[in-house]
Amino acid sequence: MASQEELEKFLSRPDVYVSSLASHPLPPPYMLPKKLTAAEVKALFPLRAEMRGYCPVTYLDGKQRYEALVPGNIEYAAKYQDKVYIFESEEKLQKFMRLPEKYWNLKLPHKLPPKKEPMLLTMLPLAGYLEQGVATSLIKALHEVGSLKPKYPFLSVKETALLFVSFHLKAHNPRSSEPVRQMYRKKLLQFVEHCQLIPYLGTAMAGLYKEPRDRPPGFDDRLQTFLSLKGTRPTFV
Repeated sequence: MASQEELEKFLSRPDVYVSSLASHPLPPPYMLPKKLTAAEVKALFPLRAEMRGYCPVTYLDGKQRYEALVPGNIEYAAKYQDKVYIFESEEKLQKFMRLPEKYWNLKLPHKLPPKKEPMLLTMLPLAGYLEQGVATSLIKALHEVGSLKPKYPFLSVKETALLFVSFHLKAHNPRSSEPVRQMYRKKLLQFVEHCQLIPYLGTAMAGLYKEPRDRPPGFDDRLQTFLSLKGTRPTFV
């Protein structure tokens, strides 16, 4: 049965559906549609799918408009009157199985959509590669660097921003292993801590000279860390 509801109807009055009392007799077996697996479709080669592989249900339900020409998925296929049809989804396949005579004999228009062929990311121009490959990660990195506005000691703002984005991309690269991402997350955290030295020291050193005993806890260590960064650059390895 098609569903639990149909099964209950059948069990309550089976004679109505299988005897001469049935309003519509069953069609002969060759007139019944049969679901096909992807392997069964391939085994029927050289028999080709009707409508050049476009989904007949989507096309007819879409009022046979150009935009309703949607390629089918070989996982949703059926055979009807010795012809193979491929559908967009399981839902479209079920509609065909219920009313195959409605969808089986459609004609394609002369103008068809261009075939969609896969393209390697590396074949795209730089802007297209960035948009398709790293757009989401890059936007997150740029959003964070714009919010934080870091400044690394003894480096320009531009160089600091570029280094921050580089560390951020490596720290959140989904293709890297978790240990590698963890390593770069630590490097990013250390980079941000070094960037915070400038505003901290600028605030702590405001005003007159203070004796060591009057300085905030940890001030001397942070000052030494700041001075030790002169002439150095953050490394990625």
